[in-house]
Amino acid sequence: MSALPTPKDILDFWIGDASQSGEAAGQKNKMWFAKSPDLDAEIRERFLILLETLAAGPMAQEWAEKGPRDRLAAIIVLDQFSRNIFRGSPRSFSQDMLALRLCKEGLALREDLSLSEAERMFFYLPLEHSEDVGDQSRSVEMFTALRRDAREDFQKLTESVLEYAYAHQSVIDRFGHFPHRNDVVGRQSTPEEEAYLAKPGSGF
Repeated sequence: MSALPTPKDILDFWIGDASQSGEAAGQKNKMWFAKSPDLDAEIRERFLILLETLAAGPMAQEWAEKGPRDRLAAIIVLDQFSRNIFRGSPRSFSQDMLALRLCKEGLALREDLSLSEAERMFFYLPLEHSEDVGDQSRSVEMFTALRRDAREDFQKLTESVLEYAYAHQSVIDRFGHFPHRNDVVGRQSTPEEEAYLAKPGSGF
């Protein structure tokens, strides 16, 4: 059996040179946020066993306790790769609570402040993915701080992610959950939610 990917493997694959410049980060946007069956398949092949191992809990905590970037790697696998690997399934959200816990623990230690703009973005995303009003407020707070702290060539990226944080907060304030998840998790959409979902871009 081959060795599991390491935190460095995760960060090299997902972040790469995006910490170096806003231009490099911008080139990663399609990989990060566009739906791609090919990318989903690649992540499933390379990282499924790691995801299942981290989801059990102890290994994720071990990574987190090694430092900010190892914690970030665990968050990326649990919060991001789960969405690629299990897209369209309730399992895509099943690790959100663990990712959120790792995020909050790291914030309490101020570990995010030692990371680059691109790294901080993914450190905070478990807050944005939460259906809790308080977490959404914290998400906007963190992405506002990221926008404030960002280097000049990361201004465009950090402005964009802050706008998305506000958009997610607005949906939770309005509905109490993300209606675009309803079909996946078996929730019945209300008429108001159906009208909202009919609008382009409602599913982020």
